[in-house]
Amino acid sequence: MLQIYNTLTRQKEYFRPLNKGLVGMYVCGPTVYGDAHLGHARPAITFDLLYRYLQYIGYKVRYVRNITDVGHLEHDADEGEDKIAKKARLEQLEPMEVVQYYTNRYHHDMEQLGVLPPSIEPHASGHIIEQIAFIQKILDKGYAYISNGSVYMDVEKYAKDYHYGKLSGRNLQDIVTETRELDGQDEKKHSYDFALWKKAAPEHIMHWPSPWSEGFPGWHMECSTMGCKYLGEQFDIHGGGMDLMFPHHEAEIAQSCAALGHDSVRYWMHNNMITIAGKKMGKSYNNFITLEQFFTGKHELLTKPFSPMTIRFFILMAHYRSTVDFSSEALEAAEKGLARLTEAYTRLQKLQPAATSTIDTGGLKEKCEEAMDDDLNSPIVISHLFDSARAINTIYDGKATISSADLEQLKAVWKTFVIDILGLKMNNSAGNEQHAEAYKGAVDMLLELRLKAKQNKDWATSDTIRDRLIKLGFNIKDMKDGFEWSL
Repeated sequence: MLQIYNTLTRQKEYFRPLNKGLVGMYVCGPTVYGDAHLGHARPAITFDLLYRYLQYIGYKVRYVRNITDVGHLEHDADEGEDKIAKKARLEQLEPMEVVQYYTNRYHHDMEQLGVLPPSIEPHASGHIIEQIAFIQKILDKGYAYISNGSVYMDVEKYAKDYHYGKLSGRNLQDIVTETRELDGQDEKKHSYDFALWKKAAPEHIMHWPSPWSEGFPGWHMECSTMGCKYLGEQFDIHGGGMDLMFPHHEAEIAQSCAALGHDSVRYWMHNNMITIAGKKMGKSYNNFITLEQFFTGKHELLTKPFSPMTIRFFILMAHYRSTVDFSSEALEAAEKGLARLTEAYTRLQKLQPAATSTIDTGGLKEKCEEAMDDDLNSPIVISHLFDSARAINTIYDGKATISSADLEQLKAVWKTFVIDILGLKMNNSAGNEQHAEAYKGAVDMLLELRLKAKQNKDWATSDTIRDRLIKLGFNIKDMKDGFEWSL
């Protein structure tokens, strides 16, 4: 039975959904004002893995992943210029042009990475009416106040009735100590109060009418509102990066408890960070590498281009709750590991059954399920697949045999875990199948010419073809009845 680590309780818990047949899952999506980077890829792939596995074990999943297109301010959750509005001003575009452009690019990157689309992808700007209604509930309960046309959460008053800080493990006194005073926040009762609605300055591009002012919702409000709208007042899983735990997710809990009288989420899940030289990768640190730069190799920290599947495999090789430190060398190691897995998968399809099995290939399905049930332990799943790959290679090399029934079972398990659950595409090209077939045909043709040259004792031509292919990164293996190659 699936166990997941609940950030709220800080322990692994058996997953028991509210509705036996339907799982409600909400994941914080991107703020679409720039190209996606590796830090965006990790939560997308982590929760794609969970999404796929929940469906594999028999659940229907309503997966909601939001698009933040308003209210995420540049300097602070409550202060500064809207990130999308700033991008629009600098590039002389309408804000929604910026949103559409980067949303399209995000979708393209996610498709390249094999990330399945969510069931629902709501935009914050499309749910202003619902957010205003949610804020009014908080005001009616007495946990918010109006100041100069803005609405703020009264954290001190809320903390008298509820535990503010329970997700991040903080208490209010810690938060008071850590919260710095910022210019322009004198309209708050306390510096740690956060905005539910902000009155728009005259130069602010994105604003809507409300009972309190012409303005826009606070960044935290969208997730509380859209989670409840599409998944109900109580739903199963809320996920995102660990950097969102405080203040974003902590604020979400406060908003939901204040408006509804209870927390909306049963299981909180957070993936850990990707770092560069021990420092978090992200736009705020100006040390990020975009996914397009990974795919093209056009960045000073990259030694070469890396395919989307290499990026996905690199992320899956580490447990989602562990920190992953990026380096081009680590990606090259992941690339080699993926090549080994791809080669084994290709060989598996070519195996011919025998009357009996002389090698044990059983138990793989159970081992992989056990690893996935242990808080989505994808590195252990991959290690089991590598163990199985050794058996496949032994059979392929003619040193063992496999029966028809065992072969079909092995093929089914590899397809399930490699393709359906890990989401890896097993081909030699990042392009479509037609491109991959043409690519394979061209290499085969060169090696057939080399084989013909060898038969004619034209060693110079034979050696030239071999040496040039090796220099381009191919592994060439001469076989008794032909040849074999891989990248």
